[in-house]
Amino acid sequence: MFQLLKTDPGSRARRGRLTTSHGTIETPQYMPVGTQASVKAVAPRDLDAMGTEIILANTYHLFLRPGMDVFKQFGGLHKFMNWHKPILTDSGGFQVFSLAKLRSITDLGVEFRSHLDGSKFFLGPKESIAIQHGLGSDIIMAFDECPPWPCEEATVAAAVKRTITWARTSLDHHRHLIATHEERPTLEQALFGIVQGSGYPHLREECACALVNMDFDGYAIGGVSVGEPEEEMYKAIDSTVPHLPTGKVRYAMGLGQPHQLVELVARGVDIFDCVLPTRVARHATVYTRTGTLNLRGAQYRLDGAPLEPGCGCYACQNFTRAYIRHLFKAGEILALVLVSLHNLHFYLELMRDIRNALDSDSFGAFREKFIRTYQTTKEKV
Repeated sequence: MFQLLKTDPGSRARRGRLTTSHGTIETPQYMPVGTQASVKAVAPRDLDAMGTEIILANTYHLFLRPGMDVFKQFGGLHKFMNWHKPILTDSGGFQVFSLAKLRSITDLGVEFRSHLDGSKFFLGPKESIAIQHGLGSDIIMAFDECPPWPCEEATVAAAVKRTITWARTSLDHHRHLIATHEERPTLEQALFGIVQGSGYPHLREECACALVNMDFDGYAIGGVSVGEPEEEMYKAIDSTVPHLPTGKVRYAMGLGQPHQLVELVARGVDIFDCVLPTRVARHATVYTRTGTLNLRGAQYRLDGAPLEPGCGCYACQNFTRAYIRHLFKAGEILALVLVSLHNLHFYLELMRDIRNALDSDSFGAFREKFIRTYQTTKEKV
């Protein structure tokens, strides 16, 4: 499933290839986030045109709306949304645990009330796996408990213990469903375990080692990008990656800013997801190789340059900063579309450049230049 093609001699960076039922994914790779079976403001046609190889969808949200009867009727998530490349679904655990006032946890799972209408539901490892089987995603995630940050060590230790228990239940139920249900939207689904442990290295090690002993198809690093400072995020990654097998893919959940992606690749991470490209686009923020710019600024009113000179995306090839700024000021939906297209293209192009640098043994120089340029010349192009 995962083929390690090359390693960087100056860091932990890896070049790999992940094979799934709906296509091959070159790593390192970024996954656009399609929470509700849609990447916000961007059509699947445009995702395909910019070279998207995999997207992420959300188990919790799709379970609540439109509901599993809809996916059964339409033959799974791929057919329902007309996306024929790989899809990864999260377990729903992060969303459930973020509903602190609407849920209660037991060793069996989580009882929660829908954020939509207050209806009561139960979600545990068996339920999460069954939902993801019904969705037919190519990569599914074990159910886990994501503790908040900051958090007392005893609370994190309890979450790690429960995550390990639920990981075993998730794996067993996954295998049970494979053995007993032949009719599934996607017959070959990879199951990833999720390492928790917050900012406690010994708990990260404990969780990682326990999951590795279960032999998952891949491993995710969870409990990051939950409000911790950047240095704590790097610490969590550094205390997890060494305990993961080299022959399995590594996924950092919910990360991150462009410079963070470069640094996390250097730390041995293979795939990422992050909502930022489309989220900040809705606020007129544009990613460039030298930082970000916000088109609401008056200095762009007469600016005839593209969002980023040299960019090959549709927005940059056809429109000026002045025009797109006008669209934001006028409240036109096209503004969100164009900046979302650009930002996603930027992230995907960044990952392509990283892969090319690894292929040509120049990742160290690429990393140094990108970090220096991106962090020191914000708002300038």
